[in-house]
Amino acid sequence: MGESGAGPVSAVQRLLPTDEAEALLELTADIADRELAPRAAGFEARGEFPRTVFATLGRAGLLSLPYPEEYGGGAQPYEVYLQVVEELARRWLSVALGVSVHTLACFPVAEFGSEQQRKRYLPDMLGGDQIGAYCLSEPAGGSDAAALTTRARLDGESYRVTGTKAWVSHAGVADFYNVFARTGGPGPNGISCLLVDPATAGVVPQRPERKMGLSAEVTAQIVFDDAVVPAERLVGGEGAGFRIAMQALDSGRLGIAACAIGVAQAALDYACGYAAEREQFGRPIAQFQGVGFMLADAATQVAAARALLLTAARLRDAGRPYTVEAAKAKLFATDTAMRVTTDMVQVLGGYGYVADHPVERYFREAKVLQIVEGTNQIQRLVISRALTS
Repeated sequence: MGESGAGPVSAVQRLLPTDEAEALLELTADIADRELAPRAAGFEARGEFPRTVFATLGRAGLLSLPYPEEYGGGAQPYEVYLQVVEELARRWLSVALGVSVHTLACFPVAEFGSEQQRKRYLPDMLGGDQIGAYCLSEPAGGSDAAALTTRARLDGESYRVTGTKAWVSHAGVADFYNVFARTGGPGPNGISCLLVDPATAGVVPQRPERKMGLSAEVTAQIVFDDAVVPAERLVGGEGAGFRIAMQALDSGRLGIAACAIGVAQAALDYACGYAAEREQFGRPIAQFQGVGFMLADAATQVAAARALLLTAARLRDAGRPYTVEAAKAKLFATDTAMRVTTDMVQVLGGYGYVADHPVERYFREAKVLQIVEGTNQIQRLVISRALTS
């Protein structure tokens, strides 16, 4: 039972809010089965960024789902958008994560931009031909975002940006960068957000990182060497950058949770198919409690993670506070993905350790989801502080 013969993805019971949403999920599953699943292993092995796949998703309207129709978005609630991301992640995590990153990158202009900025930039951002990047972390600081050192100095009608950003998804391939830089004094109130054109002189992407997984998803540092950015590209005003970044990350954490659920579900699907076919001692290994109970536990954990994610999404859609629920969803879903992929490798035994079967890739990919968009230790801080404040 090699990866190419894994068979169809099993159905997941979903309670969708509208018939339109149901049709959208069916469309997503169809595109994912035709365009993503057959290509994932090859692109990952080559470490090749699948730009044409993103173009396909863009033409289908899947790169702009949670944003307003008046700017070219799909006007879908987060509850629906996140289930689309999960469907994509079940076939190819690098692509699903790319969709989540792009959605995150559109957030600053969509939520904090002036009306003039929204009319000027959002139609292109949401039109399906562009993908964005989010430049917050730095080589010496990831979790402590308020201590960032990249500086943007106002010089007449432009800012001159100097510094280095790290762990930038889509570095070197993105069509726009959201860059968080210090325009004022120390601390969070001195940080601002700039929308930077990647063609700007002095914007220099570095060599892509060599990662444990997600080889088709480009991640690299970007050096800003006195890059001149027009002041009209300041988003939200000087000093608003940290607030923009934190609110964007609340939404982004939901996207990462959806990715984690998709990976965990994919691993479970594959292991169930394998366990039903693989025979030892005269019967399928799924009939042995040692295997069957692992599958049952994994299915329960994945369903619980999905329920927690959708609860947070519905709070967001209702305009209610959801920061703590987003942290819970990200924490639980990504820990679940790591646990489930580990166990599904075990179900396959020695075959789970070789690249002929995709569970070894799912295992490697799951790890990063416990780190990005705020490590799970940071999520625990968010949750524990809310409990005791």
